[in-house]
Amino acid sequence: MKAREKDNQLQRDGKKRDYKAKRQQRLGGKKGGLSLEAFSKAKSMPSGFNPSLIKKQREFYKNAKVVKKYKKSVDPHNYQSHPPTAQAYEEGENSGSMPKHNKKKRRQTLESLKEEGERKRQEKEREKLEREAMIKAKKEAMEKAELKRKAMRGNMFKKTRSGQPVMKYRIQHILDGLLDSEKK
Repeated sequence: MKAREKDNQLQRDGKKRDYKAKRQQRLGGKKGGLSLEAFSKAKSMPSGFNPSLIKKQREFYKNAKVVKKYKKSVDPHNYQSHPPTAQAYEEGENSGSMPKHNKKKRRQTLESLKEEGERKRQEKEREKLEREAMIKAKKEAMEKAELKRKAMRGNMFKKTRSGQPVMKYRIQHILDGLLDSEKK
């Protein structure tokens, strides 16, 4: 009952009608909403507002500004506020105003980069060969130890005619173990 009284009071004030009208307008008017065509156009058209894109652009320009200030402070004489255009490059090639030492530097850097790459490749190859040699040595040692264990195992399981174990190999094994521990 109290809820009805509040509704009646809101209707009298006109606030409830404004709310309903705004809600209807937001949903597409009194005719029952947007048409399918209008809805699809509204969804497919970019609104132009993308907060993350705006933030990235702001950061990009801020960084560019900092870099520009840094370059000016490092070398104020050679710093150009406007980068040369393609026409300036073409004119520079024709007139010969482009310094030649830059080309030499490029060649040197290319050559040095090639040499460095070759050195790294050779180093990797050398390391690979060393690793392979170590692996091969380990395999050989393991195979040798396995053959020795198999031979000893065969000797340890030998029996006499009456079914007793042959003590010769067992005593020899104990003696070898004592001699090894004495050496260490």
